Amino acid sequence: MNLPRRLLVRGVLPLAVAALAACAATVPTAPPVSRPTLTPATIVAAVHAAGDQEKSVIAVKPLADPGIAAWQATAEKDVHTGKYDAAAVQLDQALGRSPDSPELLQDRAEVAIWQHDYPLAEKLAQRSWSLGPKLGPLCARNWETIAQLRKSAGDDTGVATAEKWVAKCHVQGVNRF
Repeated sequence: MNLPRRLLVRGVLPLAVAALAACAATVPTAPPVSRPTLTPATIVAAVHAAGDQEKSVIAVKPLADPGIAAWQATAEKDVHTGKYDAAAVQLDQALGRSPDSPELLQDRAEVAIWQHDYPLAEKLAQRSWSLGPKLGPLCARNWETIAQLRKSAGDDTGVATAEKWVAKCHVQGVNRF
Protein backbone atom coordinates (compact mmCIF):
# COMPACT_ATOMS: atom_id res chain seq x y z
CA MET A 1 0.00 0.00 0.00
CA ASN A 2 2.94 2.30 0.67
CA LEU A 3 4.54 1.69 -2.72
CA PRO A 4 1.60 2.83 -4.88
CA ARG A 5 1.21 5.98 -2.83
CA ARG A 6 4.89 6.84 -3.15
CA LEU A 7 4.72 6.11 -6.86
CA LEU A 8 1.75 8.43 -7.19
CA VAL A 9 3.39 11.24 -5.21
CA ARG A 10 6.87 10.92 -6.72
CA GLY A 11 6.14 9.73 -10.24
CA VAL A 12 2.69 10.06 -11.72
CA LEU A 13 1.45 13.20 -9.98
CA PRO A 14 4.42 15.40 -10.96
CA LEU A 15 4.16 14.15 -14.54
CA ALA A 16 0.45 14.97 -14.65
CA VAL A 17 1.07 18.45 -13.23
CA ALA A 18 3.87 19.04 -15.75
CA ALA A 19 1.66 17.90 -18.62
CA LEU A 20 -1.15 20.20 -17.55
CA ALA A 21 1.27 23.09 -17.14
CA ALA A 22 2.61 22.48 -20.64
CA CYS A 23 -0.92 22.56 -22.04
CA ALA A 24 -1.69 25.79 -20.26
CA ALA A 25 1.53 27.36 -21.47
CA THR A 26 0.76 26.62 -25.11
CA VAL A 27 -2.77 28.04 -25.15
CA PRO A 28 -2.64 31.08 -27.42
CA THR A 29 -4.07 34.28 -26.02
CA ALA A 30 -6.11 36.66 -28.10
CA PRO A 31 -4.36 39.92 -28.86
CA PRO A 32 -5.84 42.89 -27.01
CA VAL A 33 -8.45 44.80 -28.96
CA SER A 34 -6.97 48.07 -30.03
CA ARG A 35 -9.40 50.95 -29.86
CA PRO A 36 -8.67 54.26 -31.46
CA THR A 37 -8.11 56.96 -28.89
CA LEU A 38 -10.84 59.52 -29.16
CA THR A 39 -9.76 63.03 -28.33
CA PRO A 40 -12.16 65.78 -27.33
CA ALA A 41 -11.54 67.36 -30.74
CA THR A 42 -12.59 64.21 -32.63
CA ILE A 43 -15.61 63.67 -30.38
CA VAL A 44 -16.87 67.26 -30.75
CA ALA A 45 -16.20 67.20 -34.51
CA ALA A 46 -18.33 64.05 -34.85
CA VAL A 47 -21.10 65.63 -32.77
CA HIS A 48 -21.14 68.78 -34.92
CA ALA A 49 -21.03 66.73 -38.12
CA ALA A 50 -24.08 64.75 -36.99
CA GLY A 51 -25.99 67.98 -36.39
CA ASP A 52 -24.84 69.50 -39.68
CA GLN A 53 -25.74 66.39 -41.69
CA GLU A 54 -29.21 66.10 -40.20
CA LYS A 55 -31.57 67.54 -42.78
CA SER A 56 -34.94 66.54 -41.35
CA VAL A 57 -38.15 68.07 -42.52
CA ILE A 58 -38.52 69.26 -38.94
CA ALA A 59 -35.93 71.43 -37.24
CA VAL A 60 -37.08 73.09 -34.05
CA LYS A 61 -35.25 76.32 -33.24
CA PRO A 62 -36.71 78.34 -30.35
CA LEU A 63 -36.58 82.11 -30.27
CA ALA A 64 -33.32 83.36 -28.83
CA ASP A 65 -33.14 85.41 -25.66
CA PRO A 66 -30.60 88.21 -26.35
CA GLY A 67 -28.95 87.83 -22.94
CA ILE A 68 -28.55 84.11 -23.34
CA ALA A 69 -27.37 84.52 -26.93
CA ALA A 70 -24.60 86.84 -25.67
CA TRP A 71 -23.43 84.23 -23.15
CA GLN A 72 -23.51 81.58 -25.87
CA ALA A 73 -21.52 83.77 -28.27
CA THR A 74 -18.90 84.47 -25.60
CA ALA A 75 -18.71 80.76 -24.74
CA GLU A 76 -18.25 79.91 -28.42
CA LYS A 77 -15.35 82.38 -28.67
CA ASP A 78 -13.83 80.91 -25.52
CA VAL A 79 -14.04 77.39 -26.97
CA HIS A 80 -12.34 78.52 -30.18
CA THR A 81 -9.46 79.99 -28.16
CA GLY A 82 -9.16 76.95 -25.89
CA LYS A 83 -10.58 78.65 -22.78
CA TYR A 84 -12.88 75.77 -21.86
CA ASP A 85 -13.31 76.68 -18.20
CA ALA A 86 -14.33 80.23 -19.18
CA ALA A 87 -16.79 78.81 -21.74
CA ALA A 88 -18.25 76.57 -19.04
CA VAL A 89 -18.74 79.58 -16.75
CA GLN A 90 -20.57 81.48 -19.51
CA LEU A 91 -22.86 78.55 -20.28
CA ASP A 92 -23.48 77.85 -16.59
CA GLN A 93 -24.61 81.47 -16.20
CA ALA A 94 -26.94 81.08 -19.17
CA LEU A 95 -28.28 77.83 -17.72
CA GLY A 96 -28.91 79.64 -14.44
CA ARG A 97 -31.30 81.89 -16.33
CA SER A 98 -32.75 79.16 -18.56
CA PRO A 99 -32.07 75.76 -16.92
CA ASP A 100 -34.34 73.76 -19.23
CA SER A 101 -32.92 75.01 -22.53
CA PRO A 102 -32.04 71.94 -24.62
CA GLU A 103 -29.67 73.96 -26.83
CA LEU A 104 -27.76 75.34 -23.82
CA LEU A 105 -27.58 71.92 -22.22
CA GLN A 106 -26.09 70.43 -25.39
CA ASP A 107 -23.61 73.31 -25.75
CA ARG A 108 -22.57 72.76 -22.14
CA ALA A 109 -22.22 69.01 -22.80
CA GLU A 110 -19.79 69.77 -25.62
CA VAL A 111 -17.74 72.04 -23.37
CA ALA A 112 -17.70 69.26 -20.76
CA ILE A 113 -16.15 67.03 -23.45
CA TRP A 114 -13.39 69.60 -23.97
CA GLN A 115 -12.86 69.55 -20.21
CA HIS A 116 -12.61 65.72 -20.25
CA ASP A 117 -15.67 65.46 -17.98
CA TYR A 118 -17.36 62.68 -19.95
CA PRO A 119 -19.89 61.63 -17.29
CA LEU A 120 -21.19 65.22 -17.08
CA ALA A 121 -21.24 65.51 -20.87
CA GLU A 122 -23.37 62.39 -21.23
CA LYS A 123 -25.72 63.48 -18.45
CA LEU A 124 -26.21 66.90 -20.07
CA ALA A 125 -26.76 65.42 -23.55
CA GLN A 126 -29.39 63.04 -22.17
CA ARG A 127 -31.15 65.88 -20.35
CA SER A 128 -31.03 68.02 -23.49
CA TRP A 129 -32.65 65.20 -25.46
CA SER A 130 -35.32 64.59 -22.81
CA LEU A 131 -36.30 68.29 -22.85
CA GLY A 132 -35.72 68.85 -26.56
CA PRO A 133 -37.68 68.20 -29.74
CA LYS A 134 -36.43 64.59 -30.20
CA LEU A 135 -36.12 65.31 -33.93
CA GLY A 136 -33.72 67.20 -36.16
CA PRO A 137 -30.17 68.49 -35.71
CA LEU A 138 -30.23 68.97 -31.92
CA CYS A 139 -31.50 65.43 -31.43
CA ALA A 140 -28.72 64.13 -33.69
CA ARG A 141 -26.11 66.08 -31.69
CA ASN A 142 -27.51 64.69 -28.41
CA TRP A 143 -27.32 61.08 -29.52
CA GLU A 144 -24.02 61.44 -31.33
CA THR A 145 -22.56 62.85 -28.10
CA ILE A 146 -23.75 59.75 -26.26
CA ALA A 147 -22.49 57.44 -29.04
CA GLN A 148 -19.04 59.03 -29.06
CA LEU A 149 -18.72 58.93 -25.27
CA ARG A 150 -19.73 55.29 -25.16
CA LYS A 151 -17.26 54.55 -27.95
CA SER A 152 -14.60 56.24 -25.86
CA ALA A 153 -15.55 54.01 -22.93
CA GLY A 154 -15.40 50.84 -25.07
CA ASP A 155 -19.15 50.19 -24.70
CA ASP A 156 -19.96 48.65 -28.10
CA THR A 157 -23.57 47.86 -27.15
CA GLY A 158 -24.11 51.43 -25.98
CA VAL A 159 -22.60 52.76 -29.21
CA ALA A 160 -24.95 50.64 -31.33
CA THR A 161 -27.98 51.75 -29.33
CA ALA A 162 -27.04 55.43 -29.50
CA GLU A 163 -26.38 55.22 -33.25
CA LYS A 164 -29.88 53.78 -33.76
CA TRP A 165 -31.26 56.78 -31.91
CA VAL A 166 -29.28 59.18 -34.10
CA ALA A 167 -31.08 57.68 -37.10
CA LYS A 168 -34.45 58.16 -35.36
CA CYS A 169 -33.81 61.90 -35.20
CA HIS A 170 -34.42 62.15 -38.95
CA VAL A 171 -37.90 62.76 -40.32
CA GLN A 172 -38.25 62.16 -44.04
CA GLY A 173 -40.40 64.64 -45.89
CA VAL A 174 -43.40 63.69 -47.96
CA ASN A 175 -42.62 63.16 -51.63
CA ARG A 176 -44.58 65.70 -53.66
CA PHE A 177 -44.56 65.08 -57.34
